[in-house]
Amino acid sequence: MTLAPEQVDEWAVDTLDLDAYLRRIGQERAKPSAAALRELAKAHVLAVPFENVDVVLGQHKGIALEDVIGKLVRRQRGGYCYELGSLFAAAAEQLGYRVRRLVARVQPQKNGPYTHMTLVVEADGVQHLVDVGFGAGMLVPMPLVDGAVVDQAGWPHRLVADGDWWRLQKLEDDDWTDLHAFTLTPMHRIDYEVYHHYTSTHPRSPFTGQLVVMRLEEGLSRKLVGEEFIVERPDGSKETTKVPAARLDATLRELDVVLADEELAKLLKIYPG
Repeated sequence: MTLAPEQVDEWAVDTLDLDAYLRRIGQERAKPSAAALRELAKAHVLAVPFENVDVVLGQHKGIALEDVIGKLVRRQRGGYCYELGSLFAAAAEQLGYRVRRLVARVQPQKNGPYTHMTLVVEADGVQHLVDVGFGAGMLVPMPLVDGAVVDQAGWPHRLVADGDWWRLQKLEDDDWTDLHAFTLTPMHRIDYEVYHHYTSTHPRSPFTGQLVVMRLEEGLSRKLVGEEFIVERPDGSKETTKVPAARLDATLRELDVVLADEELAKLLKIYPG
């Protein structure tokens, strides 16, 4: 029996120009190791913003790797979990890491959707959760060890084993809050196409009706959600301001999202500010 092309190379990893990607995030090739994986993931999060502009504008081209590369690498835009995760997975595999593409249920305590793409990557014989597409969430990988606590840009995060599930938790107000839960069941490319369709088109999706742009760095989380610009720090301080239409372009640029003139004009027509 002859396999169809998508069955031979489901993820089209060789589509990625690895050197172009590494230039995008300011990294050089390095042999696989836990230390190198940490630097790679951190550089990716710092360089490539989490954003849903194309979803809001109704112009998202899809999550095929070639489209993701064109947007995130060539145009130097950002994306959300399916784009960020698939790009990182392709780069990691080209560098020699073993990658497992997974899906997580966001806010499981609130029956959140089972739609978030995340990754488990092996380095130095240890499995690591690598979640480069969870908004202003994780900055560096976490070893897949029950009870492991890792500082994420100043905010402690923990992994907890729960039967077949793993729970990613964040320390908030001296208590651990579930962010998402996942199993180690590997996904297929078509699964993410289904999740992306819901996330990018359903009226109840959190990404279709408002802008969501997030940036994370050491000691600082910045978010534009709708017309609210939110700045948070590990000490618990939080500042929220409204962004008027006249400041939208400048605010997006501060978050490393640079739009073409026609995209900005289209966005301003539906922006509530």
